[in-house]
Amino acid sequence: MMPELTIGYVGDLILGAPDAGRYLDLAREALRRYDVAVAHVEWPHTSRGAYCGVEYPAPAAPPENLRALAECGFGVVTLASNHTFDQGPAGVEDTVSELRRLGILTTGAGMTLDEARRPATLARDGLRLGFLSYNAVGPRESWATPVKAGAAWVNVLSHYELEMASPGSQPTEYTFVEQRSLEGMQDDVEALARQVDIVSVSFHKGMGFVHAELAQYERALSRAAIDAGAHVVIGHHAHILRGVEIYKDRPVFHGINHFVAAYEPRSNPRSEETDRPSFGSRSPVLRQVTPDATVQNWPYSTDSRHTMIARVTVDSEGVVSAGFQPAYIDAQARPQPAANDELGQEVTSYVRRITADAGLDATFEWESDWVRFLVRKGNASELAAGRTQGEASGRR
Repeated sequence: MMPELTIGYVGDLILGAPDAGRYLDLAREALRRYDVAVAHVEWPHTSRGAYCGVEYPAPAAPPENLRALAECGFGVVTLASNHTFDQGPAGVEDTVSELRRLGILTTGAGMTLDEARRPATLARDGLRLGFLSYNAVGPRESWATPVKAGAAWVNVLSHYELEMASPGSQPTEYTFVEQRSLEGMQDDVEALARQVDIVSVSFHKGMGFVHAELAQYERALSRAAIDAGAHVVIGHHAHILRGVEIYKDRPVFHGINHFVAAYEPRSNPRSEETDRPSFGSRSPVLRQVTPDATVQNWPYSTDSRHTMIARVTVDSEGVVSAGFQPAYIDAQARPQPAANDELGQEVTSYVRRITADAGLDATFEWESDWVRFLVRKGNASELAAGRTQGEASGRR
């Protein structure tokens, strides 16, 4: 029998609060059960940074807060995001170096573009795993270049077309990935696929707080990664869960939400005391969000409390099964993993609804304390029936 590994993925981690590890208290045991645990670190961690962002720059988070990731057993961290360069070169360098000092592999950020595009690779039980990370939401200032620190990236372009002869009418928006950056990402995936058994690609993508609509580029970008050899695609950035689907028998998680949003009170984008009012308080996206006041120091909506640990089991031939362990943000802003109970069923119903609302096909089935939507043909069950229905309807 071929060896199998189960990988657990969590989305954005904002670890700005003092004693940030306490926000992972309820999830630590569950995370340590995975053979490999992967997280996305959203903010730069440095004590010597300087604001360099032009949108809504994130403050510097304490480097010592990253210790909480090692305590949870995370082995890989992805770093490509819109906030990667918000604390300048020192923020990139110190975040990467501290994670590596803790024994955690990184990908998606570096002191040059070549470093940022370098994959994280590891071997476990005879299987070779590789991970890549890209920022697909900008801003350009976050991007690494051959001579500048920052994030690995793909360049998503927007075009607005007036569809009717009525000046001033609402235009239609078209989004697509610029061809050269798309091919660069695919080259990275193809090269990595020749070196390892399993390739995971993470994209910081999507529209903030929008679960039911995928921008046009998102499915094309995810499929391009799989066409190039990726076995798993993970999305984050929107600060809300988004739908899941299967493409070529491989899972796409379009958005797995944040897992921890732990703000130092003055850095909370809703705070009236922040010394950087440009951070979040003037964000046109956040202004549209009604915060859930029952959660301590929390700038997000009630829907944003639904989250997950994406769960993918692999062997040397590819993906064996995929699904998620439901979780919910409690009143202390801590993610609480759930099982097949009232809380877990509530989160699962939410994922089922947003998947359908986005026009995606997946059928969900409980398996012990997690929910699966893909299992390899020939195993105990077939692939999700919705996938076959989607192909028949021409939607895949």
